[in-house]
Amino acid sequence: MRFELYTEADDDRSIYITGNFNNWNPKDYRYKLKQSGNKNYSIEIENHMLPDHIEYKFTKGGWENVELDSYGNISPNRKVPKCLGKTTDIVENWRFNWGPFKKEFFPIAEIISEEFYIPQLERSRKVWALLPYDYYISDKHYPVLYLQDAQNLFNEGSGYGNWEIDRKLSVLAEYGRGDVIIIAIEHGSEDRIKEYIFDNDHVANGSEGKKYIRFITDTLKPFVDQNYRTKRDRENTGIGGSSLGALISIYSGFLYPEVYSKLLIFSPSLWVEPNNNFPMMNFRTPFNIKIYLYGGEQEGSKMVKRIHVFEQYLKRWEKKNLFDFEFRTSINPEGTHSEFYWSQEFPRAIEWLFYDNTENPVEVKPQQKSFKI
Repeated sequence: MRFELYTEADDDRSIYITGNFNNWNPKDYRYKLKQSGNKNYSIEIENHMLPDHIEYKFTKGGWENVELDSYGNISPNRKVPKCLGKTTDIVENWRFNWGPFKKEFFPIAEIISEEFYIPQLERSRKVWALLPYDYYISDKHYPVLYLQDAQNLFNEGSGYGNWEIDRKLSVLAEYGRGDVIIIAIEHGSEDRIKEYIFDNDHVANGSEGKKYIRFITDTLKPFVDQNYRTKRDRENTGIGGSSLGALISIYSGFLYPEVYSKLLIFSPSLWVEPNNNFPMMNFRTPFNIKIYLYGGEQEGSKMVKRIHVFEQYLKRWEKKNLFDFEFRTSINPEGTHSEFYWSQEFPRAIEWLFYDNTENPVEVKPQQKSFKI
């Protein structure tokens, strides 16, 4: 089968074809098009590698760089029968780094409280809710994801940049996958390390992670469920963060599996627990927990290694009938310990954790591995 492509766009990035023949992998080097003229590209794929009814798209190496129509909208999947033998397509525009972002799909950012009282810690904290763009014109109920370090998630002015989750949620909404409420809890500045360390006074004298976890689970979640249209069950509740925020989220999921079924774990500070000495609970019936693990190879020599060791511990704990884990690991060879790379990974994690639909995914990267233990 021969695929020919013509594109007017002035963009010298390589072009790939992806579809139902390669698990919608948008940067599969086996399916990189060859340039056969200034604006003409093509690829020949052997028929035995293709299904009878082909669905496909063109990308510049990722769903953040996928083809768009002349109005900047996401193009529908292209469809063609294999028996046709040849197809010629035109791409008029390309998405660049997830943009353009459409204001009409942006989530509604609300301040739940400037000073939400934390009885477990006897202090207050600013807490945000990011609601789906159509929250107030619908009667739907939504799953909820609790995220740490709100200062670095979507607000301008952070010294470290931010994840731009408002923009990424608008992209997900375009795909019809933005029906998630994000509850973003600001960190406690000078108290951040103590609050995100569970029980390790060698790292943080007077560590307060146990109390912080109880705040989210016993105080904040009931408030959110009472005041917003949430799906309250564990199957629709997740928690996550990056760095130390990822570490305290692991503890939250392991200690309260009856509350959280989804963990978003970016660049976790596993150096705090080098032996992965997490407290594990025994249950008659193991809880299923989905874990999205991300790390960058440029974060230091031990980040990726520790993530892989953590994977092995997950497998061992499952064999002991403690949990039923399902996890996906994404390693970015270029990734540093920064908001920029966590921002890039955020929509992929949301898609897998809450939608897990590969018909037209936000992205499945070649270095990702998905395990069902």
